[in-house]
Amino acid sequence: MTQIFDDKGLVHPVTLLKAGPVVVTAVKTVATDGYDAVQVGFGKRAEKNLTRAVRGQMKGGNYIYLKEFRVENTQGNPVYKEGDVIDLSNFKVGDVVTVSGTSKGKGFQGVVKRHGFKGGPRSHGQKHSEHEPGSIGGGGRDGGRVAKGKRMAGRMGGNRITSKGLTVVSVKPETNEIFIRGAVPGRRGTLVEVKSL
Repeated sequence: MTQIFDDKGLVHPVTLLKAGPVVVTAVKTVATDGYDAVQVGFGKRAEKNLTRAVRGQMKGGNYIYLKEFRVENTQGNPVYKEGDVIDLSNFKVGDVVTVSGTSKGKGFQGVVKRHGFKGGPRSHGQKHSEHEPGSIGGGGRDGGRVAKGKRMAGRMGGNRITSKGLTVVSVKPETNEIFIRGAVPGRRGTLVEVKSL
C-alpha cells in the first residue's frame, strides 16, 4: 500500500497491483469441454522447473500461475482465442472493481482475537482469565457435546476474501501497474483477481 495525490491535492490510500499482461493459454467450449471458459497464464518461471506434462499444457509459456475464467460464448464464436494478450486496457480511472484473494494467515488464535469475545473479568479473584471463552454450553439441548459451528479458538486467516466496491485511481499500462483505492486481501506477493463490474 501507498498513497498518491490527485489533481486537487487530495491524498488517496491505494494498493499498487502488478497486473498482467496475462496470455490466453486455452479456450474451452461447450462442444469440447461442456462449458465456456478461458484459461490464462501469468508470471514466468524457468522451464527446468516444469514437468513435461505441464510444459505441454502451457505450450512453451512457462507460466507460474494458470487460472480459468468462465466467459459468455455468443453463437459459437469464442470471445478470446489462444495467444491473445489481456492487458490493462480494459480498466480506466474511476472504474469500480472487485478484488478477490487469499487473506493473510494468522495461525492458531484465541476467541478474543478470532471472534471478538470480551474475555473474562479482570478482578474479584479472577486469575489469567482475560482471554478465556467462558461457558461453551455443553449441556442442555446440545446433549453434552460441542455443537457444530460453535465459535472457539482455531486457525485464523488464509481464507478467500472478496473486497467489493473498490475504485481504480490510476492505471499505468507501460509498467502494467494499477492503483486501487483501499486495501485488498493478502500479503505482498499474493495472487489476486481484479474484476470490473
